[in-house]
Amino acid sequence: MEKLKLMSLYADFRQDLSFIEKELEQSVDSSSPVIRQASLHLLRAGGKRIRPIFVILSSKFGEYSMENVAKVAVSLELIHMASLVHDDVIDNSDFRRGFETVKSRWNNRIAMYTGDYIFSRALVSIGEIEMPAVHQLLAETMLEICKGEIIQLEYQQITDQSFRDYLRRIKRKTALLLSSSCELGALVSNANADTVGKLKRFGYFAGMAFQIVDDILDITSTDEKLGKPAGSDLLNGHITLPTLYIKDDPEFQPFLIRSFDGTLTEEERIRMLGYIRQSGAIEKAQAVSTLYLKKAISEVESLPDGDAKNALLQIAAFIGRRKF
Repeated sequence: MEKLKLMSLYADFRQDLSFIEKELEQSVDSSSPVIRQASLHLLRAGGKRIRPIFVILSSKFGEYSMENVAKVAVSLELIHMASLVHDDVIDNSDFRRGFETVKSRWNNRIAMYTGDYIFSRALVSIGEIEMPAVHQLLAETMLEICKGEIIQLEYQQITDQSFRDYLRRIKRKTALLLSSSCELGALVSNANADTVGKLKRFGYFAGMAFQIVDDILDITSTDEKLGKPAGSDLLNGHITLPTLYIKDDPEFQPFLIRSFDGTLTEEERIRMLGYIRQSGAIEKAQAVSTLYLKKAISEVESLPDGDAKNALLQIAAFIGRRKF
């Protein structure tokens, strides 16, 4: 039901998204049968395609060119896909979105090569756009994403971290790529500087909210909806916002310790999730997400009225109430 609601938000731009989807499939083609199969396996596992839709919507505030929009959208989605492949290797994850991960279906070596190949294809896609500012922004975005992966690894199984540490991680993990999606979409359509700035900030604030909601759903959703065990973040050694609020709670600490050392039983996992849900931590995290969404909405409210503006506002509202 939630996926249908999201698709309805994309209805006016379905033709553009369909074109981008075909371009994505062509872009991951390879002379290596294994790399091609692994790339297509990941692509066909689906996704919200929020980065392409942000590129499309932001481009609508300037001189819209489907050719340039597709190149940017494909590049950003490929970067996102590549980072997922690498994440699954680092976290030793067997499932994503209910499908086997590349590293699970093949192996770590194939997964790393696949991720590297997809990253390379992202550069090829956007390389055809003759705008230095676009290439500079993409390069800076990729650099920050890589820094984020290193920071996340450094903080794995570390309980001595702050609210600021968490925000710094999710900025690089999610918000920057969404911010760049909006900014690049506006840049390639030659939107004015004020509009570019507003869309950039919208993407950043929406991205922060999106990741916080993601971290909440890891606790509140079901294994079936997540396509992986609920509480996977903790099992993989990651402190997210809900657990950050209760990490020092004496009753919660035994769950935290056993999650990190791999000795948490299935019965304990269920009890741990129940404890977090009843602790008030979820409500605190939701309040932070709502604050970011309000900031995101304020950035687009002064933009020209139209389908693109309405869609951005509707997507912001969806982020706040999404269940997947």
